[in-house]
Amino acid sequence: MAPQTKKDKVIKVNTDKCTGCRSCEMACSAFHAVPKYSLVNPSRSRIRVFVNQQQAEYVPVYASDYTPAQCNRRQVHTISGKEYNLCTFCGSSCPSRDLFKEPDSHLPLKCDMCANEPPLSAPMCVQVCEPGCLTYEETEVEDKKTLDGPGEMEMGLDSLVRKYGIKKVEAMLDQIAKG
Repeated sequence: MAPQTKKDKVIKVNTDKCTGCRSCEMACSAFHAVPKYSLVNPSRSRIRVFVNQQQAEYVPVYASDYTPAQCNRRQVHTISGKEYNLCTFCGSSCPSRDLFKEPDSHLPLKCDMCANEPPLSAPMCVQVCEPGCLTYEETEVEDKKTLDGPGEMEMGLDSLVRKYGIKKVEAMLDQIAKG
């Protein structure tokens, strides 16, 4: 049986082209607002533009996976050929900072490539990036289905339980189930 393939979707960032306009943040937050496009709030955006003041560079970073523990700056980021070992440019949502967390519930945010029905040609941040700093690529890769890690629902529930406790979460789920 031939291996199954899936589309690998990636937003590529060219920091040399970024002007720091933050239109990507605004478009992302508006797209993910409920109802859609009803609110612009960059703190709800799944992409953030950071300023590297030492080098006068703008660095767009999009939200990646949630991690329940901080990494203690062990991750190295290469930007414009220079290596940085700062958590500033990390896209993970972790306990050591409030970035890439829903401001009201503190649930972790993750870039979903603007999943939509019908699908968009590219995520909103890429579509509004006038300087061309952000580009979108889809490639076919072998599908390696793994059930090892927790899914989005499990991570969200785990985050709620850690914040409010199991009793409050159970009570809220019972209340929701009753309608």
